[in-house]
Amino acid sequence: MGKVKIKKKETRIDMTAMSDVTVLLLTFFMLTSTFLQKEPITVITPPSVSEEKVPDQNLMSVLVSPEGKVFMAVTGSKDSTFKSEHVRADLLKKMTAEYNKAHPSAPVNLTNKEVETFSKMAAFGVPFKYMQPWLQLAAKDMTLADKVLEGEEPFSVNGQKVKLAGIPIDMNEDPNKPNEFQMWIRAAYNSDNEELKNAMVKGKGISIKADQTTPYSVVNVVMDNLQTMKMNKFTLMTALKAEEE
Repeated sequence: MGKVKIKKKETRIDMTAMSDVTVLLLTFFMLTSTFLQKEPITVITPPSVSEEKVPDQNLMSVLVSPEGKVFMAVTGSKDSTFKSEHVRADLLKKMTAEYNKAHPSAPVNLTNKEVETFSKMAAFGVPFKYMQPWLQLAAKDMTLADKVLEGEEPFSVNGQKVKLAGIPIDMNEDPNKPNEFQMWIRAAYNSDNEELKNAMVKGKGISIKADQTTPYSVVNVVMDNLQTMKMNKFTLMTALKAEEE
């Protein structure tokens, strides 16, 4: 009797379902991920053993370079009407009013387009009298505006080359004449975003991020400015390390 031949079946795995799941997961992560925004300068923070994390929303960040240049960034809420772009636009309008009140002879009048450009900026750090031409440059060439902010490119204003040296922060003994750094802090505190204001009062709305090589005297100037504004609670950003290190 002849052998019964068993029909061979093709071994095949249907990957259609797996492909669908992969695409869904990829789409989910793309829509929910928060991309790291570029900062004007590279800062390597000093290590610490503290495990308290700095919030990633409703936050006014102060970035201090080793040379003492000060930059700022502001973020709003993630799931509310006070998203980052809205908060930045409101902050700039409040700062413009503060600056023009202190400099009535040389006011800065920004257009809606320039305010919109600022609302999309990850960080800023120019003397306010140069804010308008810098925003005009950013609207045309964001990459060049970033290089100007970083000090890599000279900045031309009315045919003159100037170097942007961050936000002016020199202490003023007259409390009725705040410097521009203090004006930005006041503008943030007076913003329409109550969540940001409450966070600043509780000490979670302001963070200082300085390079590990930045002299303490430079950071101390920033802290003195905050304390002058009665902002006695703030966060120092550091890089976490194990306690035994």
